[in-house]
Amino acid sequence: MAQLRQEVDPGEVGLDAKALDRLDRHFADAVDEGRLPGYLVAVARGGRVAHLTTHGLRDVAAGLPVEPDTLWRIYSMTKPVTAVAALMLMEEGRLSLDDPLARHLPVFADARVYDSGSGPDVRTRPAAGPILLRHLMTHTAGLTFGFYHTHPVDALYRAAGLESSVPPGKDLAQTMDVYASLPLQFDPGTQWNYSVASNVLGRVIEVVSGQPLDAFLAERIFRPLGMPDAGFHVTGEQAGRLAELYGEADGGGIKPIPGLPLHGRPRFLSGSGGMVASAYDMHRFMELLRRRGELDGVRLLAPGTVDLMTSNHLPGGADLRTVGSRPAHDEPGNEGVGFGLGVSVVIDPSRTQEPSGLGTYGWSGVATTTFWVDPGRDLTVQFMTQVRPKSSHTVFRDLKRLVHEAVTG
Repeated sequence: MAQLRQEVDPGEVGLDAKALDRLDRHFADAVDEGRLPGYLVAVARGGRVAHLTTHGLRDVAAGLPVEPDTLWRIYSMTKPVTAVAALMLMEEGRLSLDDPLARHLPVFADARVYDSGSGPDVRTRPAAGPILLRHLMTHTAGLTFGFYHTHPVDALYRAAGLESSVPPGKDLAQTMDVYASLPLQFDPGTQWNYSVASNVLGRVIEVVSGQPLDAFLAERIFRPLGMPDAGFHVTGEQAGRLAELYGEADGGGIKPIPGLPLHGRPRFLSGSGGMVASAYDMHRFMELLRRRGELDGVRLLAPGTVDLMTSNHLPGGADLRTVGSRPAHDEPGNEGVGFGLGVSVVIDPSRTQEPSGLGTYGWSGVATTTFWVDPGRDLTVQFMTQVRPKSSHTVFRDLKRLVHEAVTG
């Protein structure tokens, strides 16, 4: 069974073992205080794992510990995988970043943009230009999520059954009709709004490749890279390794909550947030990106394509704080951070809220999972747990601070 293992002592690769102990104690305290059920953290330099810690439980009621081969719902960490799949098709000449979305999904041909009003009184106008595939990959298409509560279009999504971005009972193809029936928040390419765009991109991959999204990812990414547990559901053999999902309880602490329906192939294959993976799987994926498209003799992308993916593509070179369409984007944590093709990118470390190297890229999931690659320090980091917070928390900020305190060489 493939599972992540520590490969080198921290000191051999310029990491301070005492600082890494502080990191472990910090998150062990969160487990002991009932704020996390358990966690896995892995830090690698030059591709070699120099720190790997598991602590706490993957299933509190059953008393099952977090182990290196535990499986995690990675939610939005699915998005960079979907982006890599699209970029592979682009290298094959089957897609282009500047393809109009309607070329592949004609239902989006007559996109309209919100103008004024709310509810049944919403008024729209024709979009100033078409949605391009690059807009999907950068979340600048004008799409949104139904669980936001800051714009009249968010409410239209909820009214259409898109509270969780997925209409009940519909598959990926059928969901495109629902998305396309709703107005955009803004003209494509003008602002950034985190959205259902990666689901749309997943459907484009299906149409262009002629394969279901899960089959394409398995055949073209997971098997070639040796990611044995990555996918959209768990088998009976894998099920016992899947961590339970928790949410923050009203009175403090955590409680079990429903998660992705992973026991059996889902009807809706979400390129936005549908994947499950192990830490080993994610290490392999991070290594593909760190090595600029190649791993163990298998090349999925050209180096220049990975460079393109991990460069800032926001309008005018802006960061997420200044180009966001919603008040919630105007957060200090978004300052100095741009967005590439499926990943965030640090464009000004002096303005970020936590220590970050220039060009560091990665993404996180709603259940408090995260990964990043820091090319300047040749550093890769992942953190896995399964807690959906009710509000913002400091886990990611603390993790970045503690990891960077450990980098000595």
